[in-house]
Amino acid sequence: MKTIIVTGTTGALGSGIARELLELKYRVVGLARGINDEDLISHPNFVGLQYDLVNLNGIPGLIREITSEFGPVYGLVNNAALGLDSVLATMHAKQIQELLLVNLNAPIELAKHSIRGMLVARAGRIINITSVVAQTGYKGLSVYAATKAGLEGFSKSLAREVGKRGITVNNVAPGFMPSEMTAGLADAQMDQIRRRTPLGRLVSAQEVSNAVSFLLSDKASGITGITLTVDGGASC
Repeated sequence: MKTIIVTGTTGALGSGIARELLELKYRVVGLARGINDEDLISHPNFVGLQYDLVNLNGIPGLIREITSEFGPVYGLVNNAALGLDSVLATMHAKQIQELLLVNLNAPIELAKHSIRGMLVARAGRIINITSVVAQTGYKGLSVYAATKAGLEGFSKSLAREVGKRGITVNNVAPGFMPSEMTAGLADAQMDQIRRRTPLGRLVSAQEVSNAVSFLLSDKASGITGITLTVDGGASC
């Protein structure tokens, strides 16, 4: 059974990705600051670990723990992220640092240590969840956008490093969707986003999860270094 690490599994998207992968018979190791819900915890192929990604120094040991119990990691889905709606001029330095740690530094560290087993196995998948905001920008999300744009650049270069070993590295960039991050947006803002989307609606966590599961599958074995955008056409 292939083992996939998914970060941020207590959120709407992370838990959705985990459920999708469990249905496809993967073993899912879910990393989150909080406790995963009962549906996930009760699944025999789900392993929930509490971990704060701000702790970069603990990541090597965490990956060793996972691989010692389940063997080499086949896939890594870097989904966990902080989103803080605040203009740059009023952001505290600590907030900026935490966004960089969780959204960019931690995914790089997780990839670094997960990929070593993939190199030996000559097979693996890394998927970074980015955002359309990395390409389009959005008021109040400058630092968040910077971290996601950084991930996209990281993925493209890493794809070139490891492709000959049978490892693919891709991004999935969701548009605005119902989640913890968009809960703070005013109704008028959400209505405006819907109106400018060709499909006339927000995308769902399930639709984003479908994109992730596709890129993890053998059907996507010839795809690497790309950003698959799931936003209902809003950025087209």
